[in-house]
Amino acid sequence: MVASVGRITSLAFVAALALQWPAYAESINAGNRPASAERPFKTQTIAQFDTPWALTFLPDGRMLVTEKPGGLFVVTQTGEKREISGVPKVAAEGQNGLLDIAIAPDFATSSLVYLTYVEQDAGGTRLVLAKAKLTLAQDKAQLDDLTPIWRQTPGGGGGQPGGIIAFDPQGKTLFLTVGDRMQPQTAQDPKQARGKVLHLNLDGSIPSDNPDASKGGIEGETWTTGHRNPYGLAFAPNGKLWLNEMGPRGGDELNLIEKGKNYGWPLVSNGDQYSGEPIPRHSTRPEFAAPLVYWTPVIAPAGLVFYEGKMFPQWKGSALIGGLRVKSLVRVSFDAKGQPDEADRFDMQARVRDVAVAPDGAIWLIEDSKSSKLMRLTPKS
Repeated sequence: MVASVGRITSLAFVAALALQWPAYAESINAGNRPASAERPFKTQTIAQFDTPWALTFLPDGRMLVTEKPGGLFVVTQTGEKREISGVPKVAAEGQNGLLDIAIAPDFATSSLVYLTYVEQDAGGTRLVLAKAKLTLAQDKAQLDDLTPIWRQTPGGGGGQPGGIIAFDPQGKTLFLTVGDRMQPQTAQDPKQARGKVLHLNLDGSIPSDNPDASKGGIEGETWTTGHRNPYGLAFAPNGKLWLNEMGPRGGDELNLIEKGKNYGWPLVSNGDQYSGEPIPRHSTRPEFAAPLVYWTPVIAPAGLVFYEGKMFPQWKGSALIGGLRVKSLVRVSFDAKGQPDEADRFDMQARVRDVAVAPDGAIWLIEDSKSSKLMRLTPKS
């Protein structure tokens, strides 16, 4: 009798959980959506940079901007730039170099920032996650006490480094994307720090709630696996974690990131090899998590941010994605069940590398080129 009650209770618990899980439709292909030349915003160029990669805001409204060759700047909203010293030496070539930067959850008291970069290694190059104290004073702007807290081991590989940082909503841990470094098969190797989303404590140690925390090493650090080239990672207002990644010839993806799941690369994709050789589709392997939105033809998604500002109230809760290939700002909206779909694609006539939202609700973009604009977007009316 006790066993039966326990079983009924367990079934009731599972049923209750099921009611909380959104019922998603089949993957939506948004690849052929046209870009609109009509924009509901006006665009103002504020400053220019050499191959910028990431943009983030400080609490006072100033920005930090990284340049792939190794430059780091603090920038005012009127375009005054000041270079920050103490940046580590980076291996800047192709897709590699100085990558993401994010301020710590306790930045107001700690002044800590986290940054990712690719460094030279005996085996070639490797991705590094480091933290440092940011000092901004009248007479200096510098990183102090730079401390690497995670290094890709073993090193080696080509481009597609990943390197995006996202702090959990409680500010206790962080998530880090690691691309496959152009070695696709390593994305399915649990002992390779490639093609993964890692979950780390703020000091680089392994959180106890990771799927394989007890194994230590890369296995212990891994949250999800089977990713190709993830350049966007952000938490939605409801606490769910989303990732966008570039596919091969087709099959760019927007994925809901859930603990312990395998997203299939390179065993499945909604794109094909650049040679034209087909790759099995997600629909043929249901054991792998499929993207909720994908793009064939590709958009080459880069920076990802969720909008919660006041200037564009109609966009609250939307995801904003930089489109490199399509030279656009892409907006993804979510229906009442949580299903995403591309809602808008605004032609920016430039490769959009990163997107950020200022404290006042304005949207900021950086381009991807040797002479790139930093742009502020505000409503037309």
